[in-house]
Amino acid sequence: MDEIAAMAAVSKQTVYKQFTDKETLFGAIILNASSKVGLFVDAITALQDTDDLDRDLRQLARHYISTVIQPQGLRLRRLLIAEADRFPEAARDYYQRAPERTVRALADCFQHLAGRGLLRVDDPLLAASHFAWLILAIPMDHAMFHGYDGDPARSRPRTPRGRRRPRIPGRLPLTPAARPAR
Repeated sequence: MDEIAAMAAVSKQTVYKQFTDKETLFGAIILNASSKVGLFVDAITALQDTDDLDRDLRQLARHYISTVIQPQGLRLRRLLIAEADRFPEAARDYYQRAPERTVRALADCFQHLAGRGLLRVDDPLLAASHFAWLILAIPMDHAMFHGYDGDPARSRPRTPRGRRRPRIPGRLPLTPAARPAR
């Protein structure tokens, strides 16, 4: 409760007045956090009408990173992971409302793009899962372990030679399940 009160910038007493127990509090936090997912799902849906898949997919990837890699979101993720054994329903609810919903929207989008002949997709859900992890894995791990100060340029991990890795490559390496149609 101390951490939650600090995240909300209120006293612990205020938190207890509003929420009778941690589970109720987690439910409210999850509902609030997952409501923001709808905006990103809208951006995914908009990709279906693209006339430049390479450009717009890179733009969506950047938007995905900037949506997920935020200090409050990272703190919530850490908290839910730490409390998942005690509150499995809350963790499951968050997963379904945020990461799973996003991956399903990506899968629907990839299927639509395949129907337009812009993408070859053997398994849209697998391709969406791979895409999501390809985009988020490095910045998420880096931010989870090193913290995030709000500057994406400083939070990008370095290569072994000390150079900053690009956030999004010029061409996204897609899995065998999703490749640009030729």
